[in-house]
Amino acid sequence: MSRRNFKEKFSVFGTIALGTTIFGFTSCGIADGVNDRQPNIIVIMADDMGYSDIGCFGGEIPTPNIDYLADNGIRFTQFYNGGRCCPTRASLLTGLYAHQAGVGAMVSPHDDRPGYLGRLNESCVTFAEVLKQYGYQAFMSGKWHVTHYEYNDPEPTLHPGTWPMQRGFDRFFGTLAGAGSLFDPVSLMEGNEFIEPWDDFYYTEAISQKAVQFIGEADKDKPFLLYISHVAPHWPMHAREEHIELFKGLYDEGWDMLREQRYARMLDMGLVDERWSLSPRDGAIDSWEDAPHKEWEAHRMAVYAAMVYSMDLGIGQVMDALREHDLVENTLIVFLSDNGACAEVIQGTQTRHGYFKNGGTHPDIYPGGPDTYAAYGRAWANAGNTPYRRFKRWMHEGGIATPFVAHWPRVIEPNQITHHLAHIIDLMPTFIDMAGGSYPDTLFGRNLTPMEGISFLPVLKGEPQEQHETLYWEHLGYNAIRHDNWKLVSEGSEWQLYDLENDRTELNNLAATYPEKVQQLSEMWEEWAIRAMVK
Repeated sequence: MSRRNFKEKFSVFGTIALGTTIFGFTSCGIADGVNDRQPNIIVIMADDMGYSDIGCFGGEIPTPNIDYLADNGIRFTQFYNGGRCCPTRASLLTGLYAHQAGVGAMVSPHDDRPGYLGRLNESCVTFAEVLKQYGYQAFMSGKWHVTHYEYNDPEPTLHPGTWPMQRGFDRFFGTLAGAGSLFDPVSLMEGNEFIEPWDDFYYTEAISQKAVQFIGEADKDKPFLLYISHVAPHWPMHAREEHIELFKGLYDEGWDMLREQRYARMLDMGLVDERWSLSPRDGAIDSWEDAPHKEWEAHRMAVYAAMVYSMDLGIGQVMDALREHDLVENTLIVFLSDNGACAEVIQGTQTRHGYFKNGGTHPDIYPGGPDTYAAYGRAWANAGNTPYRRFKRWMHEGGIATPFVAHWPRVIEPNQITHHLAHIIDLMPTFIDMAGGSYPDTLFGRNLTPMEGISFLPVLKGEPQEQHETLYWEHLGYNAIRHDNWKLVSEGSEWQLYDLENDRTELNNLAATYPEKVQQLSEMWEEWAIRAMVK
């Protein structure tokens, strides 16, 4: 299917699906009369979404609502995450490196080292806890994933002290677990109570509906913080059939063509430097020409696209709620992904109601429906991270570079692109800066680990701003340090060295050429690892 024909098909469906709203936005203008109070803050996080999946970062998946935020806001080309779901969320919430918050690996309760508790520790505070000290309401809808949860036997591992409402949120709807069926998710909660999904439940839609409800029911005399934490497009590949139907035929030309098309658009947009060559297809992937099961492969990517599309529709509903309550002008909305696209292959998993009838990633099972449980595979993840190498969990750019969009009409000039270097740890200090507050040394009688992030509020205002000289990463033995434009990253036991100014796609390993730089950066990383409770 050609791109033109697909856009025609999409536009017809979109108009019918959204009624009087086009792409989730009403035609009315932004309300006047915004007061001088602290801004509202909305954080929208996608799960396992690649750097180039959304339209405003070069993707072909229709994301008009996210694109609207970008067209009327600012895109960061050098914004970094933590490389994996739960560590990124721990850093997002606390302004610390994940180990300092207690979530250096996953959320297993079987490790008593301070950096690996598998839950938020007592030496950190969330942005909800801090902002409430400055008059904010705090709401959350979606995936938590910074506390213990064992799928097969959760009860002995639960740690209610690290649930959302015990860590600063006034209202919570969502899941504790890191993944699960979008039609029947495990650990679904309202407040502190576990609940059952309702009829015709689809988690992506429910997350957005609850966020809209929280906006409508918020105290209009106080600013609010709203954390919308999606599971989409994390596996399993689950989507509404009518949304999957939209994307049938779009991916028939395969992943090689898709990567080339995305890269060309990213160059045109100014998101990547022409000095950075498109990375070669991952060595474990067949060319599209040689790939078996092409129809099944194209279907898997169609389901993935439908998941992103559904999330975008929900963002449109959130925007409509802000417009209805005259809140758009003085609300900061940030959108990002928690890590790069995911190359994991799922061969079967268990839900609280037993095994999925068609669980597992097999070419004779077409995913999408509630009885399936599959991933979309390494090849499509490679395309999702265009133009970068590697995937979620790796500390190469494909694992840690995130598409980041910020929208705040009162402050941000429209259609901006910045190459300012920023990291997930920077959101906490930015929000505190916006609220006119300061990070506490102690709170609730606890001594706190000092924040690691730097506020990028001046960047949003179009003002000069200091940025990080050095950033660090570690997750399950994958290590990295970025110092100025040098990046040292491990793959196995070997350090690789890259000049990101000239080679952000990490194709020219300079470790043998500059051994003294490898020594310098590796020693810096070791010092940080001890300080940040990695070791």
